[in-house]
Amino acid sequence: MTLSLVVSSLLIFGLRLADVSVSTVRLIVLVRGQRLLAGILSFVSSIIWLVAVAQVINELDNPLKVVAYAGGFAVGTALGSTIANRVARGHSLVRIITPVAADDISQRLREAGFFVTVLNAEGRDGEVRIAFSVIPRRRVKEVIHLINEANPRAFVTVEEVSAVHHRLIPAEQHK
Repeated sequence: MTLSLVVSSLLIFGLRLADVSVSTVRLIVLVRGQRLLAGILSFVSSIIWLVAVAQVINELDNPLKVVAYAGGFAVGTALGSTIANRVARGHSLVRIITPVAADDISQRLREAGFFVTVLNAEGRDGEVRIAFSVIPRRRVKEVIHLINEANPRAFVTVEEVSAVHHRLIPAEQHK
């Protein structure tokens, strides 16, 4: 194994890591409706991909380069989703379902400055409360922590919100 082969394989790995990370972020911004940014990221990703593929395609019989290509893809996927989560722009809908007899989680969330809407409903095991709160995406972990402190058995779902109209989110939520 030559130094040239190792350097070439590391380059391929790095290019794929960058390409797939950019592509993952591109998909997320596209889903969020940021078409121009998604287009720019597609352009960048395509160029990086072409350079990486050109390094491998001529030597498909070289297992180190093939592994570097596949490894860069795998690590790039993980890195891209981590980057997207760190950016955490936008809003999420948190839905909390608890038995009516359980402690009122909505009050705890309101005390923390979140708006909460509560509905009574019928669940599999009886009456339940369904609480809804639209929150800044970067604060989801904080809200989940508050919910788990109040009721670790609460059923919680989180969904990305594509648009928020009539913005009622208080300024203190945008820490």
